Amino acid sequence: MSNTETARPLVAHVLYNFSIGGLENGVVNLINRMPVDRYRHVIIALHECDPAFCARIQRTDVEFISIRKPPGHGLKVYRQLYALLRRVKPAIVHTRNLAALEMVVPAWAAGVPVRIHGEHGWDSSDPGGESKRYRLMRRLYSPFVTHYIALSAQLLSYLHRSVGIAERRITRICNGVDSQRFSPSTERASLGGIPSGWAEEGAIVFGAVGRLQAVKDQLTLVRAFSLLKQSRDPAARSAKLVIVGDGPLRDAVQAEIAACQLQDQVWLAGAREDVPALMQSMDCFVLPSRAEGISNTLLEAMSCGLPVVATAVGGNSELVVPDVTGYLVESGDPAALAAAMQRVLDDAPLRVRMGAAARARIEAGFSLDAMVNSYTTVYDRMLAAAGKPLAAS
Repeated sequence: MSNTETARPLVAHVLYNFSIGGLENGVVNLINRMPVDRYRHVIIALHECDPAFCARIQRTDVEFISIRKPPGHGLKVYRQLYALLRRVKPAIVHTRNLAALEMVVPAWAAGVPVRIHGEHGWDSSDPGGESKRYRLMRRLYSPFVTHYIALSAQLLSYLHRSVGIAERRITRICNGVDSQRFSPSTERASLGGIPSGWAEEGAIVFGAVGRLQAVKDQLTLVRAFSLLKQSRDPAARSAKLVIVGDGPLRDAVQAEIAACQLQDQVWLAGAREDVPALMQSMDCFVLPSRAEGISNTLLEAMSCGLPVVATAVGGNSELVVPDVTGYLVESGDPAALAAAMQRVLDDAPLRVRMGAAARARIEAGFSLDAMVNSYTTVYDRMLAAAGKPLAAS
């Protein structure tokens, strides 16, 4: 390794899994967009790095390491991670979400000067951040964390008020979106794998993108779509739904589609690499989550100029302007979700106005460059505070 390479500080990104997901895609965007001459990167997955997902990283100097941690407390891999960090010598360890938080302990023991922890959103087991046990865990690990990054105002408030982290130790950084890749289109894209007869001429297409898991609550979406289809409105009878993603809830979602007799109306598209084209083929994006940070897929849909129907959880209310870019409804309520979808379905000019407003909102405040600059600033500042400032170029 050349002197130039070793002069660039190394950031070790520690996640539970490095595979398809909003959090993980944010890491991809950060690494791909950050100037090569500023930082080097290594990705450490406590479970596994998915080779297909790793291919999204466009840089050739990024190492991917799978720990394959057994179930249970991370204490089982402390020694392994300690030895790994002593070998790769990162200047910064950046853990994300509760599943990876405990890894700040071996990072501290290994002498890593800066340990940053990011809170991206809560899990389905604690959708509102109300678990006293999880709050206590975050509090216990806090002495080992140099600085926190919260992806929403709600998460910042949670860390400060519920966990007891001083505000000076927290920086709020919203996700950014590639507004060139995710852009509006006047024509539906040609999609591979689409079921025969599914795309009817003139049908309004609702869509959702996300890992099929309880916290994303695609089951409520299927039930809401079933209620919509029962409407006497002719437009509702021809409406379609595409659900993009894969995960542990797939069988349950498939069973619910069958129970509602919607097999010909709902396309369960699975994990896809052509998400921008899929979004450009939608008329309305629906996010039925029970918990969210700042949703990457919501940002991407808005960037594609789609009106949005989303649940009023987490950072969704920071992104969606009610009655301007879309609608917010209570989580876990199929009837409320169906009613909002019906409003979008019934008013074509409204869909156009909301879609244009959504795109304008992205262009004004949620660029990838702004996100990357914010992370770079935090990295630079924390290294300087630790007595490890970047060498002048």
